[in-house]
Amino acid sequence: MLPLHVLSLIWAGLEQGLAMLWATLWALALGFLLSGAVQAFVSRQEMRDLLGDRRPLALLRATGFGAASSSCSYAASAMAKSIFAKGADFVAAMVFMFASTNLVIELGIVLAVLIGWQFTASEFFGGLLMIALFVLVARVTLPASLVERARERLNQGEGQAVIDLTAACAVGANAAATSPPDAEIPWRERLRSRQAWSDAAGYAAADLTMLRKELAIGFIVAGFLAALVPAAFWQALFLTGHGFWSSLENTLLGPFIAMISFVCSVGNVPLAAALWKGGISFGGVVSFIFADLISFPLLLIYRRFYGTRLTLRMLGSFWLVMSAAGLITQYVFAGLHILPTARPRVIVSDAFAWNYTTWLDLVAVVLLATVFWEAHRRRSSHAEGKYATDPVCGMQVDIHIAPATATVDGRSYYFCSDRCRDRFAKNPEPFLVSGPAAMDGITSSPATDPVCGMTVDPAAAAATLARDDLTYYFCSTGCRDRFAKNPESFLASGPTGMEQATSSPATDPVCGMTVDPATAAATITRGDHTYYFCSTGCAGEFEKRWLATPAGIGAPGGSK
Repeated sequence: MLPLHVLSLIWAGLEQGLAMLWATLWALALGFLLSGAVQAFVSRQEMRDLLGDRRPLALLRATGFGAASSSCSYAASAMAKSIFAKGADFVAAMVFMFASTNLVIELGIVLAVLIGWQFTASEFFGGLLMIALFVLVARVTLPASLVERARERLNQGEGQAVIDLTAACAVGANAAATSPPDAEIPWRERLRSRQAWSDAAGYAAADLTMLRKELAIGFIVAGFLAALVPAAFWQALFLTGHGFWSSLENTLLGPFIAMISFVCSVGNVPLAAALWKGGISFGGVVSFIFADLISFPLLLIYRRFYGTRLTLRMLGSFWLVMSAAGLITQYVFAGLHILPTARPRVIVSDAFAWNYTTWLDLVAVVLLATVFWEAHRRRSSHAEGKYATDPVCGMQVDIHIAPATATVDGRSYYFCSDRCRDRFAKNPEPFLVSGPAAMDGITSSPATDPVCGMTVDPAAAAATLARDDLTYYFCSTGCRDRFAKNPESFLASGPTGMEQATSSPATDPVCGMTVDPATAAATITRGDHTYYFCSTGCAGEFEKRWLATPAGIGAPGGSK
């Protein structure tokens, strides 16, 4: 049994950590709710399509889209990898990743509650400054030759592991052939849609579920640091009294602490509070918060994505701009006379009291319970064909642009990042004990396009539209738009529902895969024959072969 004084120290650390959690619970809830709403109303497909270069407008888009798609560092790095592999400029993809983890709502709210509004202001000012500095530094440190080799590496699949290559290829082709429908649905219509607000609840619940470990680790570690680590240790670690050189040392040390702390995103805030209490400079805190993107596990992920040489250059570039942004922010705030100087003797009081924080926390508990109930309810809805739940971390994933997929026993699973997919690949069984974690939309029955009558897979529908608590699936945005203009004319005989396709299966003439003609990713008609394809890639290859032979002689056979 542990000695009494050791138990007392453990309890002191836990008590301080729980007190910090209670003090920030309402802020966490508010941040995640706002973040979920933003994610639900901003199209992620649009994010990928508009970041093709590093001109100012594209970089502004990358910053805005990143802030709108706030997520943990692992999910942000996976999304950045995905948009880069699909053709986005590498610098724009990295800007997206910076904004996705640093210019986020929940982070700013918790910073204000825990250590002061100045830190929230520094998050946004310093974050934008860091992005601007990175764009400049990247011109020198990230050569085009290394970047293009990294893109080839990703597109050749060298950095990825898939459980079932054939099935995963089919899933990827199907996803590439469609696009998330909400990119083209008018904002007013989205705001009136119950499904859209249900999506927001799903994002909020999934983000909180995904970050639960980081939050727990962050609060526990911060509690022990704040309660148990003596002031002399911090004073020896962080230089003070040497003017600029102390500030420089602190801002360089902040990213190193973040790199070895293994905690990302909002989980860094309690640690930042403990460091601020311990004596690190204002700029050091800022650089520490920004540096969750260079934690050691993420560096290993970058190495697999982009190769060792580019990863080392990324590390140097990131560290430089994170430290520089923290240092410059400190001096700018000092010049504006808004630099905080007082340091708390305790970060939060561990004495319970009935005050405004307690009442806000109780409201937050009710709101979070409502959000999780709605997230649970929507998983059993047939309208859920657009999303899946990452079976490892619980994050809500848009299946059309999922950064990683895997197939087990014919069932597809979608992941927020390669890290989660790899954990699943090593040993899927623990994640499948309670049944498949993919949402029911993945295995839902076929639906019928109410305009053209085509059979549509809800999980891969080109467009959807929610109306009167029902969701309709369409083969194309054209059919969706015709329906939206005058739905009554297409519903005169009642809503067309979930009907089984009756067409005979066809064979993709390029890869030999069996294809349902009603849901084929592409079709080509030559003479009196129509050929059906599992992907646009196979259709393109067919075209090349056909054109390469006189009058199509020798072209592969197909299905009529």
